[in-house]
Amino acid sequence: MDLHSIVGTRLYGTGAVVLNDKRNLKLNLSAGGASVLVATLLVALKLWALGETGALSIAASLTDSALDLIVSLTGVLAIVYAARPADDDHDFGHSSAEDLAALAQALLLIVSVVVIGWSAIERLLSEAPPALNAEGRGIVAMIASVIITGALVLWQRRVARRTGSKVVAADSLHYLSDLLPNFGAIAALFASQAFGLTSIDSIIALAAALFLLFGAWRIGSGAFNALMDRHADPESIAKVETAVKNWPGVLGYHDLKTRTAGNLIFVQVHIELEGSQSLHEAHAISAGLKREILRIIPNADVIIHKDPTGDPLSPNRTT
Repeated sequence: MDLHSIVGTRLYGTGAVVLNDKRNLKLNLSAGGASVLVATLLVALKLWALGETGALSIAASLTDSALDLIVSLTGVLAIVYAARPADDDHDFGHSSAEDLAALAQALLLIVSVVVIGWSAIERLLSEAPPALNAEGRGIVAMIASVIITGALVLWQRRVARRTGSKVVAADSLHYLSDLLPNFGAIAALFASQAFGLTSIDSIIALAAALFLLFGAWRIGSGAFNALMDRHADPESIAKVETAVKNWPGVLGYHDLKTRTAGNLIFVQVHIELEGSQSLHEAHAISAGLKREILRIIPNADVIIHKDPTGDPLSPNRTT
């Protein structure tokens, strides 16, 4: 299936709005592809550094990079699948695949926390930590890893801000957290080379584990809430309410409901209109309001139901 066939559109009254914009999809795929490439490069680089130094901190960082490679490959598949248009079995599209992938990433982050934390504690309690070798080469390799990872994180964060992709955002946080173990490995190698110290990286690794745990909670809770159809963020809801309240011809509204799935926000609202006006006039008001909501929240899927004001089944209220 080519790129054009997985980019879908859905009709909104007077026109068609592209839900999975081709530009955003290309950006997300570029971030995902860069993530896979960087993870592969880092695994190879750290394998070489581990063979040269025998450093446990590099071994832990290598394990994390190998996990990153798996996560990145999963993320790319999720981005492609989530971009598929609605079909007979999925009336609202496939964007929840991003939430599932983000939840899986959060679980893998927790596994990373356990591995890093346990290794750090073992090294701190060890009476005879293993000696390190060729620290200078290891430092060069880890500095290169930091530079490569930093460049990837900057690109991913730019893409996530542009597209709102949860998968890219989660992957970015994961790679950002990788910088701490990398710096810990550099500090450990330098301390071993200059002062004969071997425990500094364990302390830094524990701090990195706490950072990872916080990130896993933030990503996992956000994905879980989306899968449980929790409402959109308060800022987005307030924008919709303001637009509805101030739109010409709308005399009231009720039953405003929202939910999120992937990078989409689903909005449903009942508006109350003058019952004596023509269907064309009522439709024009509704269509104009829908375009306004899509302007302020581009990644929205909007359904507006029109009720005549004064209808006992649809009282004029704003809650």
